[in-house]
Amino acid sequence: MKFAFVDYRISDKELTSLKKINIEPIKVPPCHKLYNAINGHVDIQLFQSSPLCNQFIAYKDIPENFLSKLTSLKVNFTLSSSSLGETYPENIALNCISTGSILIHNLKYTDEQIKTLCKNKKLINIKQGYSKCSCAIVNNSAFITSDIGIYNVLKSCSYDVLLLPAGDIVLEDFDYGFIGGTCGLISKDTMAFFGDINQYKYGDQVKEFLDSHNVNIISLNDGKLVDRGGLFIFDSSI
Repeated sequence: MKFAFVDYRISDKELTSLKKINIEPIKVPPCHKLYNAINGHVDIQLFQSSPLCNQFIAYKDIPENFLSKLTSLKVNFTLSSSSLGETYPENIALNCISTGSILIHNLKYTDEQIKTLCKNKKLINIKQGYSKCSCAIVNNSAFITSDIGIYNVLKSCSYDVLLLPAGDIVLEDFDYGFIGGTCGLISKDTMAFFGDINQYKYGDQVKEFLDSHNVNIISLNDGKLVDRGGLFIFDSSI
């Protein structure tokens, strides 16, 4: 059975869309230490070691009933060393780009449990603390971002990177959100988006890039893309 960690504010249409493709959503509860726009974002309260894997670090003060649910679903997790706070950089400790081989973040603020878990990966330091928000992982060597710093670092490592202009992504209380927060791999060859990729100003570029990597697209809702802090998929039987 596949599960998906999602923001508690996910729409009914998005929930239904996930269930139709046999993915059971798990709502991440609000963290009242965070400002409203991100207080349920998955990539702020959880860290996934690599896309689709069942290995997580959870914010240490996340509600006990949520942790109990993780245990009952056989989620492989440990608790963070860091607490979260409302203002930057107190809210970025878990917001890292992580694949099977690399960890990219502002390493000054990365949670120590993440550093321990990823000690055998290549650690890449960047200025952007909202690293995962700002980057969609397509596979171990392909990424999508609108952050020029992330783009330059990934290109210097010989990865294939699509650089998009900022904007045209909904994030409550802000002018716009970020591409990494709108989507997530639901299998090695399919990426799901919160919203309709065809309603995104740069959707054709995204479709062309994903097609070049043999990745299909599922739009979970109608209308604009929405930054919900990403979509973390895992199979509890693996």
